[in-house]
Amino acid sequence: MVEKPAQAGLPKAEPAPPLPEEGGIKAEVKNLSFYYGRFQALKGLNLKITKNAITALIGPSGCGKSTFLRCFNRMHDLYPGNRYEGEIRLYPDDLNVIGPEVDPIEMRMRIGMVFQKPNPFPKSIYENVVYGLRIRGVRDRATLDARMEEALRSTALWEEVKDRLSSPGTALSGGQQQRLCIARALATGPEMLLFDEPTSALDPISTASIEELMQRLEGRVTILIVTHNMQQAARVSKFTAFMYLGELVEFGETGQVFTVPRNERTSDYITGRFG
Repeated sequence: MVEKPAQAGLPKAEPAPPLPEEGGIKAEVKNLSFYYGRFQALKGLNLKITKNAITALIGPSGCGKSTFLRCFNRMHDLYPGNRYEGEIRLYPDDLNVIGPEVDPIEMRMRIGMVFQKPNPFPKSIYENVVYGLRIRGVRDRATLDARMEEALRSTALWEEVKDRLSSPGTALSGGQQQRLCIARALATGPEMLLFDEPTSALDPISTASIEELMQRLEGRVTILIVTHNMQQAARVSKFTAFMYLGELVEFGETGQVFTVPRNERTSDYITGRFG
């Protein structure tokens, strides 16, 4: 990590340790900064995202977690005045995700996103799931049917909805709607999935269902999750990054970050002294 001056009265952020290479690296963030107009929201972030593992992003509100997450699928491009610096290299292509030559729409197919509140489209369950495939130009009904069923089975939703695929997605319960949104993201065969507080609007039973789903997906897709729930981060993630004021303060294996944090600010946040 690039060294930066510490905030007044606070210790310096410590450099991130190298990640284990056992699963390979799916993405590498290199000196990433991001600006909303003149405001710098992210400040020289550096870290490696392990392939087919869950990485949690934690930190107080306004620290840049969601801003960072949305860099991966170019959501910031939807608004004028936003600006990236640095790189996010996606492997094995060695493609710079935020490079001006890269098509943002294509990146949103390769890197899916699930938002804080379920956002099914005002379409049938079937059309919700195949929406991204239709955008990609897939028209063959057999292919659409197969990918739709596979996605719904992956999210444990198939048995619940297989007899009402023509019903509106908005008619499902909150937990079902969120699983439908995950199925919609999975249908295009993404390399990564981004979860931005995916259970904050759900009841405990639905939350447990989404957490179980994420753990089932681990090993087949790379997942980044933003969460304010420390217990959730500890339960589901293999790696954890703690962010504060747009900087990466600490990054490592989740067990290490939560039990023996290397930085005092990480310890203070995890133990509830601030944030």
